[in-house]
Amino acid sequence: MNKRTLPIIQVGNVLLSPDILTENFCCDLDACHGICCVEGTAGAPVTLDEVAEIENQLDDVWEDLSASAQSIIDKQGVAYLDEDSDLVTSIVNGKDCVFTCYEGDCCLCALERKFRSGKIPFCKPISCALYPIREKALTGGFIGLNYNRWDVCAPAVKKGNELGLPVYKFLKEPLSRRFGKEWYSELEEAAEAVLNADI
Repeated sequence: MNKRTLPIIQVGNVLLSPDILTENFCCDLDACHGICCVEGTAGAPVTLDEVAEIENQLDDVWEDLSASAQSIIDKQGVAYLDEDSDLVTSIVNGKDCVFTCYEGDCCLCALERKFRSGKIPFCKPISCALYPIREKALTGGFIGLNYNRWDVCAPAVKKGNELGLPVYKFLKEPLSRRFGKEWYSELEEAAEAVLNADI
């Protein structure tokens, strides 16, 4: 099957690029060490509701943050408007997310670590959970989902290929969190129909 011939997939008001179905991906922290938390030129996209959630959990994660991160948050808060006027998490030294913490040589999200241990109810921004999918608001109330390729995620592509795990299956939990379990079930049905079609 020629991947390039696949159409845009629509599930409800969400339009997905076909490579979300055809490309494989599985985060490999042992290989990448969570470098996506400390690379780039801006923080993770967040909504106003997420900023409020993060602010509510700040006391619980404060001690896990670096002194530099604490200083940045004291000065500008947990988020700021980047050069594209998008609301993103605050960063340290022009690249590191303020919520980065370390476990050995691995970068982790302080928010997610507290969530996984059952200490706070908020996991992390949905933009982080959905990566390598990036979400974009489109006209007419539609939402576009695209697969974002980043060289630091080469280990994830390699592991995904070894496991035969498509992007949309790897991201089942965050996609269900963002759009609902019923929507994800519809996505699975649409993916099966598209991938099995004789095109």
